[in-house]
Amino acid sequence: MDTTSVDPATTHLTRLDLLRPKWLLAHLMILTLGVVFVLLGLWQLDRHRERIESNETIAARLQEPPVSLDILLAEAGEDLSSIEYRRATFTGIFAPADEVLIRSQVHLGAGGFHVVTPLVGEGGAVLVNRGWVPISMDRVPVEHAPPPAGQEEIEGWVRLSQERPALGSQDPATGRLEIMSRIDIPRISAQVNHPLAPVYIVMTGGEEGLPESVRLPSFNENGPHLGYAIQWFGFALVGLVGYLLLVRRRLAQTGGRARPSTTS
Repeated sequence: MDTTSVDPATTHLTRLDLLRPKWLLAHLMILTLGVVFVLLGLWQLDRHRERIESNETIAARLQEPPVSLDILLAEAGEDLSSIEYRRATFTGIFAPADEVLIRSQVHLGAGGFHVVTPLVGEGGAVLVNRGWVPISMDRVPVEHAPPPAGQEEIEGWVRLSQERPALGSQDPATGRLEIMSRIDIPRISAQVNHPLAPVYIVMTGGEEGLPESVRLPSFNENGPHLGYAIQWFGFALVGLVGYLLLVRRRLAQTGGRARPSTTS
């Protein structure tokens, strides 16, 4: 007697199977991942454009002639970020008794500190990053790197008060600190008797020897964002093409239809 049955080993994917729930779920997962990867790529492209615009803005500001810090602050109002990296001048007398050292600063591969000294003018004071000293000079005022005596006009570029990053160390909120983790203007103002400007100046053109002047950061690099964007778009393309090839291969195994087997 002949019987006809379907051998489970020869049961393959049909086009109709692609509409079944488990395959619909797989389609949805692949589509979702593809959309997420594309959105991440677009986000990285936006960051790439923002980095280019930021570099161009900073480069333009550094090309402008130096202006008195008082004038820059008046122009900026509450938008202090609009004057960051502007070249500024300030005239006053350094107050080394109120110096602080900023730890974890590297110069030519050597660890050390940045020396930050208030420069006291007629209407107030501004913090001045005078440059780098080696880690052995860990007391203030720094004995072998004193600021100029008497009234001095300094020039440099403007920076905003530094904020603690998410995983950064926390300086004590009270007490007089000689060494700090960052140039936190509100924290330093708590131990200085003069009202401080809401920005600080990184001094240029200092005297020979210590402190070593801080080098201006490079603004020619646009960062890794374009490379990251290409990677995310590549992930989306590889995932989609790979999935389509997998489905096509499964469909081609039996011409898209299972064949019954006959036994007698």
